[in-house]
Amino acid sequence: MENPNEVISRAPLPTEKTLRQRKNILIQLRRFLAINIKMMKMIRKGHHPMEKKG
Repeated sequence: MENPNEVISRAPLPTEKTLRQRKNILIQLRRFLAINIKMMKMIRKGHHPMEKKG
């Protein structure tokens, strides 16, 4: 089994552009809204009113 520290040290590091995007509030807000819109679409698609029996 490999040493976890060796595995971690071989992992790729984020680029400067990626780090700037992760710190940018406007980009994070846009991503947050996009994910929420996708979730709302899925919820609405799966929501069906109960059928009336009678």
